[in-house]
Amino acid sequence: MKPLSKTSTIWSSNLAYAIGLITTDGSLSKDGRHISFTSKDKEQINNFKHCLGIENKIGRKSRGGETEKKYYVIQFGDVNFYRFLLSIGLTPNKSKTITKLKIPPEYFFDFLRGHFDGDGYCYSYWDKRWKSSFMFYVGFISASKDHIFWLRNEIKNVLNIEGHVTNGKRVIQLKYAKKQAKIIIPKIYYRKNLPLLSRKYKKLEKILRIDNRENDRADVAKLAIRTTLRW
Repeated sequence: MKPLSKTSTIWSSNLAYAIGLITTDGSLSKDGRHISFTSKDKEQINNFKHCLGIENKIGRKSRGGETEKKYYVIQFGDVNFYRFLLSIGLTPNKSKTITKLKIPPEYFFDFLRGHFDGDGYCYSYWDKRWKSSFMFYVGFISASKDHIFWLRNEIKNVLNIEGHVTNGKRVIQLKYAKKQAKIIIPKIYYRKNLPLLSRKYKKLEKILRIDNRENDRADVAKLAIRTTLRW
């Protein structure tokens, strides 16, 4: 008898986003059936459930020897979906072995948004070396160097931006500075009402508001200089 499917494997923006989440914070059991997803954000878990159309119960768990169950977790069994994940490049114990994934080009930025919401980051600061110099970065993290370089190549092929890869003790980072980050951000948030992690989206919104404000000030200053020079 053919196994029943709980989850659709037809590509969509929701599925691609969920694949991004599984790539970063999900795991495939060795039993060939079960998939689990863990996050400290309940919103993330609910997004995951919605995107895959599952109704399984949300549990709690601890990590890294901690006793407090600070993380939310959801697990479901679906042999067909499990096989689908294998077919696109995900495997059990994927953290350090994951390389490239088979993501349709039209859904790549939905996948990238899920990847960002799972293991991505953004931060900003004022560079004291320069007057009114506001800097910010967007980055992606993985324990697999091959996966990070695949991600970098995919982004470069579409957006023609390089990014910068750095090696840490346990993870590899792919980082984009302000000019390049401003190219990526509207691509992953390309319309309203997309599944997303609101705390990261709001942080990016705040960063962009500050940057826009500083750019407006710079434009006013340049205009004042040009006006003065005319006189």
